[in-house]
Amino acid sequence: MFNLNEFLTNEYRNEYGNDYNSPMKKKYSEPKIYDAKGDLSKRWYVYYRFRNPETDQLQKMPSIYIGVNNFKTKEERLSMLISFQRNLSQLLKDGYNPFENNQVLYEKEIENISQLRSETTIEEPKLTIRKAFEFALNLKRNVLKDTSIRGLNNRMNNFLDWIDTNHPKLKSIDQLTKKIVTEFLNSVLTNTSARNRNNFRADLSSLIQMLEENEIITVNFIKNIPVLNSIPKRNKTYSDDMQQNIYTFLEKNDPFLLLYIKFIIYNLLRPIEICRLKIKDLNIKERKIQFQAKNSTLKTKIIPEILINDLPDLSKFDDEDYLFTPDQIGGKWDTKEINKRNYFSKRFKKVVKDHFGLDKDYGLYSFRHTVITRLYKELRKKYSPNEAKNNLMLITGHSTLSALEKYLRDIDAELPADYSDMLK
Repeated sequence: MFNLNEFLTNEYRNEYGNDYNSPMKKKYSEPKIYDAKGDLSKRWYVYYRFRNPETDQLQKMPSIYIGVNNFKTKEERLSMLISFQRNLSQLLKDGYNPFENNQVLYEKEIENISQLRSETTIEEPKLTIRKAFEFALNLKRNVLKDTSIRGLNNRMNNFLDWIDTNHPKLKSIDQLTKKIVTEFLNSVLTNTSARNRNNFRADLSSLIQMLEENEIITVNFIKNIPVLNSIPKRNKTYSDDMQQNIYTFLEKNDPFLLLYIKFIIYNLLRPIEICRLKIKDLNIKERKIQFQAKNSTLKTKIIPEILINDLPDLSKFDDEDYLFTPDQIGGKWDTKEINKRNYFSKRFKKVVKDHFGLDKDYGLYSFRHTVITRLYKELRKKYSPNEAKNNLMLITGHSTLSALEKYLRDIDAELPADYSDMLK
């Protein structure tokens, strides 16, 4: 039966000792926090005093600051020190004595912790690998565009199918390891390319990161798998003669496709950005066009006069009509953006590439490289390299100068003058 008198006397002994006639002689002082008045350049710690059995004096014990001073904010340091202070205070009440062997107390604390964990820990059923990845993908749907989700979904399913074939005994997500993912990425590298392998790594890592953030797994181990060097493939730039030949050919054979290409040439839009355009996105009166760009929500550009003159009267169309459909300007086109882009890519191949015998290195994107190269060369006739790039950035829509500079290097937009004299 619970004995209140015994309980109170035990608590008294822990705090003051066995001598009931000396109530003022506490065995220890309550732990306190030293925060150096908020100065983060100084050491913060918890300190306390304990009565030395030989001198009968309260003696300051070693300060406690385990890892505290690695934190760089006051809030973080104070939070940790408060925890130390609270736990140390409880230990002192439980009988901790820095001048004695505390093995019995230590074992008791370990037993209490183990008992608490066994009572409070509920073993949750582990998600299967497939269910876990599908959970992560559904969360991604709220933050990524449809085209990104489609690519992510395809790579995820390729990985899951590979797991089913090569590691059929793997079931729960906690069984998935860095070694297994590395094995899969190596198979992708062997059968395709370093670039494709890196794309798989990036997508799988983004899904695993979502699982980590939702505490389904403890750590995103894919972060520790290195990215391999790869050479990106880019469409070649058309020569001036080739671009003019394509122009002349399309004026006679497919003027509708030519108008689509002019949005790449004159407005420097990407093919998929053109496919997103609706009638309402073009403000002919103010000569502005608004579109959903690659790395942002909405961007606005001017519509140059050279393109305005080629556009039909758009006032007769519904604002929600798409600017480009397979057969005409303005209309309904209920299919995915990727299908629209692929339609014009295939049309360009059939009408233009097959006629001129162009290889896979040339495509619709080549027009963008061509016109940006031409614009940069024209600007360089009047301005210094930095001034030319700053002006060009307003036209291309690159968000940073460094991004534009990298792009110009990749497409070899600027070549040196003939240096033969230097070699004589």
